Amino acid sequence: MPRIALVTCRPGPQVSADPDLPVLATALERAGAEARPVLWDDPHIDWAGFDLALIRSTWDYSWRSAEFLAWAERCGKATRLANPAEVVRWNTDKRYLGRLADAGVPTVPTRYLPPGAAAAPALPTDHEYVVKPTSGAGARYAARYTPEERATAERQLARMHAEGFTAMVQPYMSRIDAAGERALQYVGGRLLHASRKGAVLESGTPYDVKKVAHPGLTPWEPTAAELSVAERALAAVPAADELLYARVDLVDGEDGRPCVMELELVEPNLFLFLHPDSAPRVAAAVLAAATA
Repeated sequence: MPRIALVTCRPGPQVSADPDLPVLATALERAGAEARPVLWDDPHIDWAGFDLALIRSTWDYSWRSAEFLAWAERCGKATRLANPAEVVRWNTDKRYLGRLADAGVPTVPTRYLPPGAAAAPALPTDHEYVVKPTSGAGARYAARYTPEERATAERQLARMHAEGFTAMVQPYMSRIDAAGERALQYVGGRLLHASRKGAVLESGTPYDVKKVAHPGLTPWEPTAAELSVAERALAAVPAADELLYARVDLVDGEDGRPCVMELELVEPNLFLFLHPDSAPRVAAAVLAAATA
């Protein structure tokens, strides 16, 4: 019986519990595996005792990025880690968006401000924009600004830089207010399902408060254009053939065409509560990876 670690974290004020964890554990057990939720930072876990460590809801990693990456390296040497440590390292730094753009993948235009960089040239003066860290999850430290709110945006940048974060500045993709954001999820190299959610960042919401990460979530049937962009993005990932799971978050650009907002390869929510028929398919793919 394959032993699978479902890797998660401790819920807390800024970290939600994972509603999919018991669903996935049950599906894996029905498929013939032993599935056990474990904390990624539990020092007593013998990772070599598992056939596969499946990263699921390590939703506190962005607070402890260096520690998390070191764990991924150790775990990947002790057992098979999904996704692999190489992919985790690449995807935890959102500067990967620049690499996707360089590869010709349509992405949200992004400028990067490391600690010490001047804010003035990067903050737009003629349209709304978003400021957020290159290492973050669940819209943590993300906020939406108008040009008139420049002073507040500069205070956010100063706070982030003081804490060692590199900041991202992106135009606010206004079509998201009507068309929403679409999440295309892949397991075992094939489309699993897709979902649509509303805009996360409301005007005037402080950057340092917890946001609703997936407002108005509904099932979605992806268009041919969305599938094309998602597949181009995944093909540009280092070690793409080793991906067990992936989520591609898309929004519409000013031209109405889909572009990549984020590529979630570390700990994307599976939304099994919204797509219950997907649980057996996920379990089958995980079991196949654990016994390969």
